[in-house]
Amino acid sequence: MSRFSKSVDRSSAARVALGLALVAGISWAAKRARRYSLRGRNALVTGGERGLGLEIARVLVQRGANVALVARDANAMVRALAELRAKSRGARVIGVPCDLEDPDRIGAMLEEVRADLGQVDVLVNNAGTIQVGPLHAMTMADFESAMELHCYAPLRTMLGVREDMRARGGGRIANVSSIGGVVSVPHLLPYSVSKFALRGLSEGMRAEFAADNIFVSTVLPGLMRTGSPRNATFKGDHEREYAWFAIADSLPLLSMSSARAARRIVRALEHGEAHVVLGLPARLAALAHGIFPGAVSRMMTLVTRVLPSGNRTPTAREARFGYESESTLAPSLLTLSSERAATRNNER
Repeated sequence: MSRFSKSVDRSSAARVALGLALVAGISWAAKRARRYSLRGRNALVTGGERGLGLEIARVLVQRGANVALVARDANAMVRALAELRAKSRGARVIGVPCDLEDPDRIGAMLEEVRADLGQVDVLVNNAGTIQVGPLHAMTMADFESAMELHCYAPLRTMLGVREDMRARGGGRIANVSSIGGVVSVPHLLPYSVSKFALRGLSEGMRAEFAADNIFVSTVLPGLMRTGSPRNATFKGDHEREYAWFAIADSLPLLSMSSARAARRIVRALEHGEAHVVLGLPARLAALAHGIFPGAVSRMMTLVTRVLPSGNRTPTAREARFGYESESTLAPSLLTLSSERAATRNNER
């Protein structure tokens, strides 16, 4: 290679490096310019009485935000409110009971929040349910319920707070979808379908709301140690379905700390980030699906074959909670971390 060629190569490499540095610098500056202080803001967290929602509420209170918990479980909400108020350091914490699957209730819930806290600055659409079991055990009602809670309720709440955020000069929204909204996971089909829908809704809303200085973050968690398997519902071979799900949810290599996940979600709110994938397994799954979707699809087919097939009797379609589906495998030493998380996160 001639000296001239080497000089051109070095010059090209230098320009590429300079370009990358410039892009990184612009991205950093834009992110810093979007930094949003949560102190004194009014935040609404759906499903905030337990699990990941409660973890997020804890971080928001630590940041000095006033927090409205929206919850279906009134007893769990009372316990969550007592804890958060004891740690609030002057921030206000309120609870509003609401079944988010009831479209007529959402508007009234938002009015209650405004009457007590004021207009909403921050919205976290976290409320969710997990239905575990083979497809033959699922019904149309399972799919409709998942869509209502994971897609239509977030749509209604986002539209409901848009004018609040406009009036206050902007706002922040985080929609908690799932890696199940990128890779359709066997035995979680109603859940995955609805989380795919929420992901598309969230990404589209970011573009639509940007002109109002409202930044929408799409959050894609993998498994988290929230303690939620106890309150998930199971169909088919109830005990075996609960066992595999609870064990997977407990393993450190497969799942991440819910407290760490909550801190990362709140950071995304503060910086107005577009897209957050939580946990190394989830990031690897998303990357693999993006590059080799066919291979991932074949892998999911193999996974389906090793999961419990269950029976096809009427009892297979009976939905039981995790705590009603316990066996010698779960709870056990294999699920210890999830059991501890359940105690910490008000899942009992």
